[in-house]
Amino acid sequence: MNIEVVKSKIHRVTITGSDLNYIGSITIDQDLMDAANIIEGEKVHIVNINNGERFETYAITGERKRGDIILNGPAARKVAKGDIIIIISYASMDFEEAKNFKPAIIFPNEKDNSLT
Repeated sequence: MNIEVVKSKIHRVTITGSDLNYIGSITIDQDLMDAANIIEGEKVHIVNINNGERFETYAITGERKRGDIILNGPAARKVAKGDIIIIISYASMDFEEAKNFKPAIIFPNEKDNSLT
C-alpha cells in the first residue's frame, strides 16, 4: 500500500510579486528550493496565511539569493504582495518506508525569505 506524505515544506515565506500574464506556476528562489528538496516542475501546494486560499501549481527555479516568491498566471489572483504563504509538496511511498521518512522542512526569515 502506498500513502501520500509531506516530502518538502517551505514554512512561512513572503510573496514578493505576481505576474498574471505569465503562463502559470510559482517562482521560488533556488536556494529555498535546494534546502527544501523541491525540483523545477514539481507540483506544490500553496497555503495563503493571509486569506486562507489553498491551491496547487508547479515550481519554477528563481535566481539565487534574491528571495523571490512570485505567483504567476491565474494563481496570481489568489495572493497579494506581502502575503505569507506555506509551500508544501507530497510524495507517494510505501507505508513501511513512510514510517521512517523525514521530510525537508525549512523555516526562512519572513522579512527577506533568506535562510539565515
